[in-house]
Amino acid sequence: MAATGLEAPVPIAGIAGDQQAATFGQTCFSPGQGKNTYGTGCFLILNTGAEAVASGNRLLTTVAWQQGTVDYALEGSIFVGGAVVQWLRDSLGIIGQAEEVEGLAASVPDNGGIYLVPAFAGLGAPHWDPHARGIIAGLTRGSTGGHLARAALEGIAYQVQDAVRAMEMDSGIPLAELRVDGGASRNDLLMQFQADILGVPVIRPRITETTALGAAYLAGLATGFWTGRDEIASQWAEDRRFEPTMRVATREALLDGWREALDRARSRRPE
Repeated sequence: MAATGLEAPVPIAGIAGDQQAATFGQTCFSPGQGKNTYGTGCFLILNTGAEAVASGNRLLTTVAWQQGTVDYALEGSIFVGGAVVQWLRDSLGIIGQAEEVEGLAASVPDNGGIYLVPAFAGLGAPHWDPHARGIIAGLTRGSTGGHLARAALEGIAYQVQDAVRAMEMDSGIPLAELRVDGGASRNDLLMQFQADILGVPVIRPRITETTALGAAYLAGLATGFWTGRDEIASQWAEDRRFEPTMRVATREALLDGWREALDRARSRRPE
């Protein structure tokens, strides 16, 4: 196959969906390796290898890529990720630029008991509740914009945690580390909290535009520019690693609060 209408034929050597390409760009080539893209929403993929795992937890079973043999994956889509920061900026006006949310959230030591469930368009994986609605729980007279900003960022991480746990239950493979990309992955406070709430390292690569990178890798392998996946994997470079530092008891208490807030946000309509 080649593109036409150009001065010379250009071979089309690699075709992939955006999240599959990003997973390849993150060199998640082995079962149990996973990546999450933090964009307007969040998009999590876990490599399950040669086995197509049928999800019992409302995730998508998908083809990761095919190069002679087929690698499969589990995929989970979260509706509202970085969009909650846009809401803080555009609707509430407590920040002027999206980049300011990290400083505002860091102005307080914790969330002050606030949980923000950003179900502005319902809930995605693994809940799939289109009638859920966003809530802010735990407000007191002492709540500040810093607490709200922190709760908004934490709400992103909690949703990712829910999807990761569903993937682990489906696959039987515990996640050893999470590779991250997308615009919100540049938020160090969010990435540290994500590591803490997952209990595994979160790793941000030097190149976070991994969708384009993965498509280039696939085309380069098909045309012989690279010799194989090992050569590609050797090019992946870490920018920063976020190690979990939170005590287990603290993590479980926070997750209990999240689950209670999530339950309040859920729809009571029959499915």
